[in-house]
Amino acid sequence: MIYSSDIRNSGLPATPEENTQTAILAVLRYFEIFKHPLTRNEIGQYLSVSGVDEAELERNMQALVAAGKVWCFEPYFQSSNDAQWPVERVEKNNRADKMLPKAYSMGRFIGHFPFIRAVMVSGSLSKHCMASDGDIDFFLITAPGRLWLARTLLVFYKKIFLFNSHKYFCINYLIDTEHLEIEEKNIFTATECATLLPIFDTAFYHKFIAANAWAYHSFYPNFPARSSDNIQNEPPKWLKKTLEWCFSGRVGQWADRCCMQLTLFFWKRKFKHFAKSHFDLALKSRKYVSKHHPLGFQGRVLKRYEELMKQPF
Repeated sequence: MIYSSDIRNSGLPATPEENTQTAILAVLRYFEIFKHPLTRNEIGQYLSVSGVDEAELERNMQALVAAGKVWCFEPYFQSSNDAQWPVERVEKNNRADKMLPKAYSMGRFIGHFPFIRAVMVSGSLSKHCMASDGDIDFFLITAPGRLWLARTLLVFYKKIFLFNSHKYFCINYLIDTEHLEIEEKNIFTATECATLLPIFDTAFYHKFIAANAWAYHSFYPNFPARSSDNIQNEPPKWLKKTLEWCFSGRVGQWADRCCMQLTLFFWKRKFKHFAKSHFDLALKSRKYVSKHHPLGFQGRVLKRYEELMKQPF
């Protein structure tokens, strides 16, 4: 993988201005993949270099605009001269405004399921964008040893009560409380970690951020932690406590193991055309983690980013 730091170490002049400009271009090229222009403040948050004040950032951005390397469509900046991107971003922001209340409501509801310890919104909505055909993607933290049981209960609810609709209930990534650190460390996963929108349980959100400090140290040293103001922190209700008691001990261990085996059976049958390496990455299935990304979006983004970063600035 190639990052802006690699470029700075590959013969480019190491003046502060050029380092900052390289970092700005790297940010814009990453978001070029999504045709997503950024504001000045957003560019500053996503910079891979620290210690750049607002005046210095503005000066270097204007220099890049003057040099024809960056295009400005106020209040947005982008690496391609396409006036449609800002229009589409505004539309996506407006859809996100309408979708966020539903995400908070559904996320808090999910938080009351057995063995769920934290709920966060991921994907495009966590970046305050929503495509016309987009879903609400949830990132969940579960109790250890009950991840697959928790996932299965949520899937059953979706299939029975939501008629298998993914629109407001897309459960695509779960980890347990003993494995909070994301194993794949790259710009895609760093972006997803930093932009997660917490909904349920403040304590585990902050534990997750601490466990994934690499995302900030290596990629986004200027990115602020998300606000905890809207996080729901409630003691478990009687039904959740009762079900967790019923599935404690050996009964719960057996049920979790069966849920994992059953899910893997269906996935391997459905995606039997996947190579093992692709299956393991896109449908990562361990006792402590479940990832369901069959379209391989992460791999495609990283490949495109590498291609863009190989192009001269």
